[in-house]
Amino acid sequence: MKNVTLVVMAAGIGSRFGGGIKQLEPVGPSGEIIMDYSIHDAIEAGFNKVVFVIRKDLEKDFDEIIGQRMKKKIHVEYAYQELDNIPDQYKERFQERTKPWGTGQAILACKDLIDEPFLVINADDYYGKEAYIEAYKYLTEVHPSSILPICMVGFVLKNTLSDNGGVTRGVCQVDAHQKLVDIVETHNIEKKNGKAVVGEQEIDLDSVVSMNMWGLYPEFFEILETGFEEFLNALDASNLKAEYLLPTIIGDLLHQGKVSVEVLKSHDEWFGVTYKEDKDFVKDNIQLLVEKGVYPKQL
Repeated sequence: MKNVTLVVMAAGIGSRFGGGIKQLEPVGPSGEIIMDYSIHDAIEAGFNKVVFVIRKDLEKDFDEIIGQRMKKKIHVEYAYQELDNIPDQYKERFQERTKPWGTGQAILACKDLIDEPFLVINADDYYGKEAYIEAYKYLTEVHPSSILPICMVGFVLKNTLSDNGGVTRGVCQVDAHQKLVDIVETHNIEKKNGKAVVGEQEIDLDSVVSMNMWGLYPEFFEILETGFEEFLNALDASNLKAEYLLPTIIGDLLHQGKVSVEVLKSHDEWFGVTYKEDKDFVKDNIQLLVEKGVYPKQL
């Protein structure tokens, strides 16, 4: 058994979810939340540690509702994504900012907690069992290469849209060898008349998209750290919403020839809670999986 860590990005309180903590909404028949299923699947696949990236002010509630329960099954640690968790020389310049810096900063917060391969996921996405099996296999294999190997579990765009509003997805180009060629972080993709559109532009429903499920190695932290300083250095102080995002970071590294990204395919269906109205759809799908015997009635 090799040490592999699961990193769960759970620092967000969903503004589109009526102000509640969407990651903590029960969706299973015995009150399970999406993270229960994610961690259950990860443990089955071989993962033996989980790092939750949270906001410091949520730690007490988070630990009571989730952490204590998870600690009975797997080693748990917390990393904190905070607005002011940036190099000191930039704090005054960005003192008017009110939101954290995106998924790149979230992963960087784990730097001192991880020295083994790790898989990144969103807290409010259900990825399916196969995704964790494939990622664990990749992360525990040797990849002879002069550049840093990364894996991404890819999903089909049409299976990741919401009936209740626009979503953000990393739309990918993948070559015949299942290597990532390009990824474009695309905002406000809507489902309209059976099509995926951004404004007037249509996107192929069968496009491979990233759902922030990335398999990474500890060497990536150094790249992230350097890149974050470069990002902050180039950013205008009046830009209070720019984010340091994993898909953009990895896309840039790809174009610079610094990483090689293998796209792993999962045939399981993805589903998640972006909007409050998505919850019933997720509950129905979890119930179907329980009825099929994929999960017990009580995890």
